[in-house]
Amino acid sequence: MDILLIYTVFLVAVPLTVAICFTVLFKVFHPPPSGPKTTGITIAWARYYDPFKSLLMKLVGGNTTLEEATLELADLSLGEIALDVGCGTGTLSILAKDRVGKNGQVHGIDASLPMIEYARSKVSGSDLDLQVGLIEDLKFPDDTFDIALSSLMMHHLPSADLKERGLAELKRVLKPGGRLLIVDFEPPTKGLLKYILTLMCGHHMMGNDIHQLVCLAETAGFKEVKVGRTSHKILSFVSGRA
Repeated sequence: MDILLIYTVFLVAVPLTVAICFTVLFKVFHPPPSGPKTTGITIAWARYYDPFKSLLMKLVGGNTTLEEATLELADLSLGEIALDVGCGTGTLSILAKDRVGKNGQVHGIDASLPMIEYARSKVSGSDLDLQVGLIEDLKFPDDTFDIALSSLMMHHLPSADLKERGLAELKRVLKPGGRLLIVDFEPPTKGLLKYILTLMCGHHMMGNDIHQLVCLAETAGFKEVKVGRTSHKILSFVSGRA
């Protein structure tokens, strides 16, 4: 019985201690945000983001990564032109480029200059387009993209108005019938997992309501809007067509 108790404490204490350490490190040492002016929340600690995200996904969801959960639903085809909004360190953009092939295109934007600079350092020599930009003010012509992807970005838009403006811009730059895929947190509402996630990600993220995006997407003009769970424990999706 004593051994079982020790083992249980170990299973809880180790991930919790690691979570606390990561939280303290990036909150103390990350630089102030830089990039275009926005009322959205940006992340400047680019060099810490990938290991933090990897730890978070493994702690709460097992072996499925954010990118795998997103690409399973994206159904990208060779030759397609994709937009990755809030591309962060570029991991999803890089994998998406592999899916669309040499005749396809992937354009990644993020409001954080440090994120884009770090993402570019990962794809030196690639034809992947990564640039600083805002979802509410996209610098692309109408009817440009076959699909718009957003992973763990929409919860960084604090108001319904900003989300709706961003969705309207995505509708504008998608081709008629183009696909929208948003993957974001659907946080747990109880238990130890809720406590760990609150500690790591803050109360703002824990209040994220992905179901709100359904009405906002429909208001922005999207059709066939659906919401559902991904293969990851705490990630859900909203999809639709322009």
